[in-house]
Amino acid sequence: MLAAEPIPVPDLPGLDCGLCGVRTCAELAERLPNRPELLARCIHLSPASARREETKGAPLPVRGPSLGPVSAPRGASGAWTDSLGREFDFYLEHFPEEPGPREVILPHNPLIGRELELAPGDLILGRPLGMSCGCPITHCGVVTDVDRRTGVVVWCVTGPLGARAGGAKDIGYYSAEAYEGLVTEARTPIEIGRRYFFQPRLCMLQWRHSGLVNYVSQGRDGIQVRVEGLWIG
Repeated sequence: MLAAEPIPVPDLPGLDCGLCGVRTCAELAERLPNRPELLARCIHLSPASARREETKGAPLPVRGPSLGPVSAPRGASGAWTDSLGREFDFYLEHFPEEPGPREVILPHNPLIGRELELAPGDLILGRPLGMSCGCPITHCGVVTDVDRRTGVVVWCVTGPLGARAGGAKDIGYYSAEAYEGLVTEARTPIEIGRRYFFQPRLCMLQWRHSGLVNYVSQGRDGIQVRVEGLWIG
């Protein structure tokens, strides 16, 4: 049997900007043979990068054509309200190449990552407790990164079916530190440094959240944001 030809890895920019979700271009290149879809995360190789060079020095466009105030978001009857009738400002979508919403968390026992030997690809479950959200739903998902020094874990929340079918590592209570994702529908311009009410598109309860937007980047799939200081309600 002939061995499969290796997937060619394109030349990456070598900027180590971290916008793709990994620390260095070299680390991204190592992952590409098994996960070529990750290349879509590199904004410097996207078609929009040429346009960014042409407009270098201009103010960051935090409101694109798909982000102008819209009268009726998808899946709603015309009102920007959650399942309890509370208004919110935008939907937070997950990155299309990831299995679910990206969440940055800190277990209440930061050493549990070492005890459970957490690694990318592991299925884990836990519940956000207290000031960080207080969500009553146990979250389940797939680990994408673990910082063994600080205990911080990055994962994609995928729902309970995977954990029920294949088992999962239980990290117990945790604090939700940040969400990262895309904004493609909003009724107000997205500006860095402002606190917004938003609704994660795949929230099982369809409840609004609140958070401070402290990172904004225009990408080809929408506005990429990082939201910290999370509350529910």
